[in-house]
Amino acid sequence: MGIYLFISILIIIACVLQILIVLVQNSKGGGLAANFTSTGQSMGVRKTADFLEKSTWTLAIAILVLSIGATAAIPNDAQEERSRIESQIQNAVDPNAIPTLPTAIPETNPDGGTENQ
Repeated sequence: MGIYLFISILIIIACVLQILIVLVQNSKGGGLAANFTSTGQSMGVRKTADFLEKSTWTLAIAILVLSIGATAAIPNDAQEERSRIESQIQNAVDPNAIPTLPTAIPETNPDGGTENQ
């Protein structure tokens, strides 16, 4: 359970970072890169856009790998117990079966008539 929880937390952190990086980018070339237009910057507009694009792809791949890892790390505590779906299938009632309802059958006399009670 511990490794599964750890991987799940990492996935949530990676998703939040992915959302923030995508929101920082601007499809028309602006976004965070527009703030670094000074020529004296060591990291110019193009390098900022490249960094944001590479970090987007890196986080997307990390989320994919962590998701596969989380699937492999799902705890299997109930080895002997059957799955809930399988037990519901086994206990399901056939919808085509004729229901048996309690009915009152009148008692008959040996004469062939019915008795009133």
